[in-house]
Amino acid sequence: MSFNSIEKEIKELLKNSRCIAVVGLSDKPERDSYKVAKYLQEHGYRIIPVNPSLKNDVLGEKPYSSLKDVPGNVEIVNIFRRSEDVPAIVQEALLLKPKAIWMQLGVSNIDAAEQANKENVLVVMNRCIKIAHGLLLGKNQQQ
Repeated sequence: MSFNSIEKEIKELLKNSRCIAVVGLSDKPERDSYKVAKYLQEHGYRIIPVNPSLKNDVLGEKPYSSLKDVPGNVEIVNIFRRSEDVPAIVQEALLLKPKAIWMQLGVSNIDAAEQANKENVLVVMNRCIKIAHGLLLGKNQQQ
C-alpha cells in the first residue's frame, strides 16, 4: 500500500473532515504551523492546538499539552514535528481513532505509518495539508 494515498482519497478526507489536531502548532504568526492552521480554520475546519509550551489560546482555540488530553472527535492529526518524534505522536493519536495521520512537508516515518495503517488509519507523509487542500478543493475544483 502506498502511504501517500491517491488524490481521490485525500480529497474525500478533506471534504468529509471538520476537526484537525495540529501537533506542534506555534502561536507565532510567522511560523508555517500557524499559517497552515489559520488557513484551515478560514476554510471551515476546527483546529485543536497541541503543544506543551502553549499556555494561551491560539487562533481562538484552547491548546492541549498532548493528544491524550484532547477531548472529543479528531478526524485528522496534522504533525509539525521532527520525523524522529512521529512514532510517539502516532501512538497517542491512534487512541483518538482519527481518519488520518498527516505528516507535513519534510516529516515522514515509515514505522509509524505502518503502525497507523494496521489500525486502518490513512497516512499522508511529507506533504502540506494547506497545499493539498488548495489543489484538491480550491475554488476551481468541484467539491
